[in-house]
Amino acid sequence: MFKFFILPVVVIAGLLTAWIWVALQWSYSTGERAGWVQKLSNKGWLCKTWEGELALVSLPGSTAEKFYFTVRDEQVAQKLATSIGKRVALHYEEKVGLPTSCFGETRHYVTGMTLSDEIPIGPGVIVNTPSGNAAAAAAAAAAASAASATAASAASR
Repeated sequence: MFKFFILPVVVIAGLLTAWIWVALQWSYSTGERAGWVQKLSNKGWLCKTWEGELALVSLPGSTAEKFYFTVRDEQVAQKLATSIGKRVALHYEEKVGLPTSCFGETRHYVTGMTLSDEIPIGPGVIVNTPSGNAAAAAAAAAAASAASATAASAASR
């Protein structure tokens, strides 16, 4: 009984586990994609994964191509959630051969993200956007000057 039933099941389970481990460790390709994150959702019946959509626009006025991706790291997913609607560069790894959608709905797994301060609007034309810290500092300075102006006008009355 052991030789004909249990041993083959154990061998098959071991081979399947080894296949999944190799598929998760090995990347078919790695790369970067830049665009605007327009969707991020936590999906799945049993195996919850973060599934997202990045709008890629090569030239202004052209139709946006969509890049679908999966995020397995919770910290990366939270960074992406705060950057929806902003231009980002995503670092991804393409995994081939995973047996089920329990590991994600796409083959592209995002492992990192950086916000982009430059927006290319044409060949050789780049618009710099204010970084989050500079914009926050400018807003704080404007609020402080408005408060001091209000206090000065109140004191002169």
